[in-house]
Amino acid sequence: MEWYNYVAVFFSGAFLANAIPHFVYGVCGDKFPTPFAKPPGRGLSSSTGNVLWAGFNIIVGYTLFRRGPVQLDDTLNAVVFFVGFMALALLGATNFPKKHKE
Repeated sequence: MEWYNYVAVFFSGAFLANAIPHFVYGVCGDKFPTPFAKPPGRGLSSSTGNVLWAGFNIIVGYTLFRRGPVQLDDTLNAVVFFVGFMALALLGATNFPKKHKE
């Protein structure tokens, strides 16, 4: 596989991980930060905005998943996907608790 396929696989995991909190907050009717909030990434967006942002992340993540292509029977490919997923998940886990303290 070419190097750029691994980049696509990494970002596929990252986009799919980013979709989860936005989708959950959105369908629960809660506000949550999105890039469209004021200030971006810190202010709170509506639940509808979060569901739409989750949908965008799912579309991009799935497209990269298919185009990467993610091949879970290839160990390196699966590891790169998982690293991308966990990188975004850990980024959210460390940054979003700060939003409640401001």
